[in-house]
Amino acid sequence: MSQRVLTTESGAPVADNQNSATAGAGGPILVQDQHLLEKLARFNRERIPERVVHARGSGAYGYFEVTDDVTGFTRADFLSEVGRRTETFIRFSTVADSLGGADAVRDPRGFALKFYTNDGNYDLVGNNTPVFFIKDPIKFPDFIHSQKRDPFTGRQEPDNVWDFWANSPEATHQITWLMGDRGIPASYRHMHGFGSHTYQWTNAKGEAFFVKYHFKTNQGVRSLSAEQAAEQVGKDANSHQTDLLQAIERGVNPSWTLHVQLMPAAEAADYRFNPFDVTKVWPHADYPLQRVGRLVLDRNPDNVFAEVEQAAFSPNNFVPGIGPSPDKMLQGRLFAYADAQRYRLGINHTQLPVNAPKAADVDNYGRDGLHATRYGSRQDKNYEPNSYAGPAQTGAALASPLAVHGWTGTHEAPLHAKDDDFFQAGELYRLMSADEKDRLIANIAGGLSQVTRDDVIEKNLAHFHAADADYGKRVEEAVHALRED
Repeated sequence: MSQRVLTTESGAPVADNQNSATAGAGGPILVQDQHLLEKLARFNRERIPERVVHARGSGAYGYFEVTDDVTGFTRADFLSEVGRRTETFIRFSTVADSLGGADAVRDPRGFALKFYTNDGNYDLVGNNTPVFFIKDPIKFPDFIHSQKRDPFTGRQEPDNVWDFWANSPEATHQITWLMGDRGIPASYRHMHGFGSHTYQWTNAKGEAFFVKYHFKTNQGVRSLSAEQAAEQVGKDANSHQTDLLQAIERGVNPSWTLHVQLMPAAEAADYRFNPFDVTKVWPHADYPLQRVGRLVLDRNPDNVFAEVEQAAFSPNNFVPGIGPSPDKMLQGRLFAYADAQRYRLGINHTQLPVNAPKAADVDNYGRDGLHATRYGSRQDKNYEPNSYAGPAQTGAALASPLAVHGWTGTHEAPLHAKDDDFFQAGELYRLMSADEKDRLIANIAGGLSQVTRDDVIEKNLAHFHAADADYGKRVEEAVHALRED
């Protein structure tokens, strides 16, 4: 095999990649050494801004295969027939830590999935929990600030974490998930994934259904205790990345079975819980899981930066037959996710290979900007409408319209019959085994006992008491015991 020739960015061959050009054998370096300057300048710019949240992640390619007929609920083409396969890319991530953080930490996990469909890319952006901490996007920047490093101390502060939660009682349900056994997955392969938000499916008749996605791991759920996680971080901070990479390289391809909960749109208004509140679940007794298909991961990225770090997801990337719901957190993310990628990667991030559609053509009037690679032919116009046979609208909505009414202004979410901030957290606690409860109490008390303000502790304790009397009593006793030591 012939030796490949090293070149500069402009394609010129490099004569010497070991020694800089100097004024004489021992003299200073010359500014005319274009190869040296290009290498240093490029190296200085190798890093792009990391994600504010979900910075640390791993990814893999695979496919989604339909196993059950769901055409009565959605006209989405990639779900239109049993046996249909669609190429996918998934990015797993931790939420709060930076790019240099460890994998085996107590934190929700991102579960972001891109389907390369014939109708364009469909992005499903969720977590490994079915609920979230807050229900309104206006609180999201404050929530993340409370969980990130304090601007003075430079570290995550229990006072900040628990003070925000003390003043946000809707977080009680997600705190119960996070502090429970599933708060630290043993690996990305051994956790469930959820769309978390409520979305809309529309069938060929125009009938609308609200939908929640549940990806159940076929490897079984495995989690780490706080002690096991600390040991794992000490051995390999990249433990989840290592596990995913090596499993796929060995041909042990992880898989998940997708189930959905489906609610006819007409039932949403009178459902006992607000179906668009992401701090709440739909009990399976009300809306049972229905199987859709399976997700299989079978190929690792060739380059982590190009394909994992530059992967860009946005929940507003819908396809015909799938659309949004009035879920307020989802509505905020429809803007925020795409805007974050425009900041991090530029306006043309959708042209990067990992983000570009693979099974559909892109044809629009977007032009120019940094890193543009798509210009069209010399005859193409960059405006619409035009008289030159340019691409035109279809007039067919992706999903069914949503009825709206009332006065504009800032409103709290409407309460349904069973809506409060604590009922479902109590239900989750009562489902736990005795051992699970013991670990949950220990995890909560371990963090809450470090808070320096008594009033913040008391506010949080009141939330656990409101969820379940035994829950609150045990957390209170554990916190007091730790503070007395």
